[in-house]
Amino acid sequence: MQRLKWKPGNMLYPLPAVLISVGDINGTKNIITVAWTGTIASDPPMCSISVRPERFSYPLLKKHGSFVINLTNKRLAFATDWCGVKSGRDFDKFKEMKLTAVASQKISAPIIKESPVNIECEIKEILPCASHDMFIAQIIAVGADGSYINPKTGKFDFMKANPICYLHGAYYEVGNFIGKFGFSVEKKKKKA
Repeated sequence: MQRLKWKPGNMLYPLPAVLISVGDINGTKNIITVAWTGTIASDPPMCSISVRPERFSYPLLKKHGSFVINLTNKRLAFATDWCGVKSGRDFDKFKEMKLTAVASQKISAPIIKESPVNIECEIKEILPCASHDMFIAQIIAVGADGSYINPKTGKFDFMKANPICYLHGAYYEVGNFIGKFGFSVEKKKKKA
């Protein structure tokens, strides 16, 4: 099979499609859709988002020093896309998408009540990276919608939440369960 050669570009797949809420619940607030986000450390828990300096949310991020990563699902797919193509300069995205801004546990930025999981982040560093700046943040609080908790295990049921992801200009539902971490080396139980 012939391997195709393409010009350099971002070919990672899939990416999370998340709604980032910024600002102040009692003042100027906004929602920005981001696919360039990820985990960067586990102890303490750290993550990053990348945002263009010309975006309306950029000065809010710098001013308040915090943001919330609101995970999305199929029910939020329309709002996720809309908040990515419309500017907070022109629209109140909470109002337009009928999303509920609720006070965070520890930061000024609001959480989005309709999101299955809200991850509150405190910015620790900003790294200029050509077209985008990377906001490196520490996760300081996490909240989850209790309706997605599996009553048998007490764990969050991501498949019940029906998460979506972003893949080269399109949104997709997450697929079927394949195996848990370490399944490839797990010892098989012997049949009795």
